[in-house]
Amino acid sequence: MPESRSTQPLVWIDCEMTGLDTDKDTIMSLCCIITDYELNLLDGKGYEAVIHHTRDQLDAMGEWCTSHHGDSGLTQACLDSTVTSEQAAKELLAYIQTHVPDRRRSLLAGNTVHADQRFLAKEPWKPVVGWLHHRIFDVSAMKEAAKRWASVEVLKQSPRKEGAHEARKDIEESIAEARYYREVFFAPK
Repeated sequence: MPESRSTQPLVWIDCEMTGLDTDKDTIMSLCCIITDYELNLLDGKGYEAVIHHTRDQLDAMGEWCTSHHGDSGLTQACLDSTVTSEQAAKELLAYIQTHVPDRRRSLLAGNTVHADQRFLAKEPWKPVVGWLHHRIFDVSAMKEAAKRWASVEVLKQSPRKEGAHEARKDIEESIAEARYYREVFFAPK
């Protein structure tokens, strides 16, 4: 059966975690920005939350997270925050439903977004993943395809990423990268 074009929005989510072990680590902060299928922002503000963590939770982070999140100010922001995971999960789902009224139609999007999805698949975030389609829109997969099949010139012109590991900045960079690949591979002028 031939594929049909999708006009469903993309739900871009990036999470910063205490580590990458879903059995013990947790989401510290997240951002969600929703675009239409052509990568136009539906709402420039998006949704952001910094989740309260105790000093003991943050002291259990590995060396990279301790250093990076400490330097970025996220560790202190988590200590200062009064937002619970449960509160943020409800607010995030409500925000998504504002722009994505139909369940299981829109895709979770981002760079290496399967890592974020693994954390969002756990309570209290699980309803967010349940609202979205089971497929994901992973910009890193497009990047890997380009690294294998695109010309060297296309690769040289691809957007550079800062690697800030800050949720909003990471999403903005992912959308810019997706726009580049869209223009080069899927909608050339």
